[in-house]
Amino acid sequence: MILRNIFRSAVVKSKIFKVNFQTSRCLSHYPIDENLYGLSNEQQLLRQTVFNFAEKELAPYAQEIDKEDNFRHLREFWKKAGNLGLLGILAPEEYGGSGGTYLDQCIVFEEMSRACGSISISYATHIALCMHQLLRFGNIEQKTKFLPQLCNGEHIGALAMSEPNAGSDIVSMKTRAEKKGDYYILNGSKFWITNALHAHTFIVYAKTNATGSAKHSITAFIVDKRFSGFRVGEKLDKLGLRGSGTAELIFEDCKVPEKNILGKEGKGVYVLMTGLDYERLLLSALPVGGMQAACDVAFDYAHQRKAFGQRIGEFQLIQAKMADMYTLLVASRCFLYNVVRSLDAGRINPKDCSALWLYTAENATKLALECIQILGGNGYINDDYPAGRFLRDVKAGEIGGGTTEIRRLVIGRAINSEYK
Repeated sequence: MILRNIFRSAVVKSKIFKVNFQTSRCLSHYPIDENLYGLSNEQQLLRQTVFNFAEKELAPYAQEIDKEDNFRHLREFWKKAGNLGLLGILAPEEYGGSGGTYLDQCIVFEEMSRACGSISISYATHIALCMHQLLRFGNIEQKTKFLPQLCNGEHIGALAMSEPNAGSDIVSMKTRAEKKGDYYILNGSKFWITNALHAHTFIVYAKTNATGSAKHSITAFIVDKRFSGFRVGEKLDKLGLRGSGTAELIFEDCKVPEKNILGKEGKGVYVLMTGLDYERLLLSALPVGGMQAACDVAFDYAHQRKAFGQRIGEFQLIQAKMADMYTLLVASRCFLYNVVRSLDAGRINPKDCSALWLYTAENATKLALECIQILGGNGYINDDYPAGRFLRDVKAGEIGGGTTEIRRLVIGRAINSEYK
């Protein structure tokens, strides 16, 4: 049975939680009409399982994580997630995974993001940017060595692609890898690396052919944090997604075994660019979860707060805001599920992945702003209400994985190519 280890150890009885705003969540949660999205009973059970887990192990710390820019219980949380089976949704059972679908994984991403944006991006990075690359391009030896510990929570994964002067223009990266016998010597640095402070296993991109074409000059490597010449720089102080351990990586004559090449030498651009398509699709579940959280808070507040002798949710202008929020949430989730079902059927379209990431990320920012507006002055206060944190967290969705400008470029070029 798919995901049986998750369901066996979970408490799955559905209920509406009553949690104080101080714990970072709202007094009640706006229900999700699962019948609208065509989810199986097993997938509905999966959502409730993850909701319950995140509500207990993650949500109560979300405000503290944001304020301190640190999750003191991260290792404990990671082990619990591994024991529950949440770290290996996409991995085959022979490597310690659950053998689930991409839609299963998106459901988990949603509920993690609904509970805490900071740790959801750490979780998504571990899955979509590290483990998934190993699943797609790793050989049997590499999968056997690295995947079990990534699935059970012993290790945390990360991806190192961006550099201080190579973000959207990633093929202009400066990090070099020079072959010396059975090893490659890496020199350079990577920037904005999520999970840098906590990860054990990194997928690192470096140039192995300085004079060749950009298309064939980059190679992907699996780098262990214990390799000589590899160190983590200072922690970056971010606007949002605080607590996700973002930092610079520095390589100074870092010795990486040749057997740690992921894919083939000089084929890193293919690994990287196809990985971006999956990344944009899967990570689109995070802004959807953020939208759900914004609706949870705003809708409940509108039916608790009174002005002029009545609940503010009964005023037409507030009703209109709630209607728009609900509509964008449902449309975004439907878009997500349609594209991910296509992926589960074996089809992936870069144009659709970019369009999905563009649509959900921009909608998440809109809903976070409306959540603040509905809460009024309380929405602008960080101590008691999470609306401001929602906005700071979801804004990253318009930047990471290729900015919204890059996404529009990808979509426009794809449409143009269809007319050639």
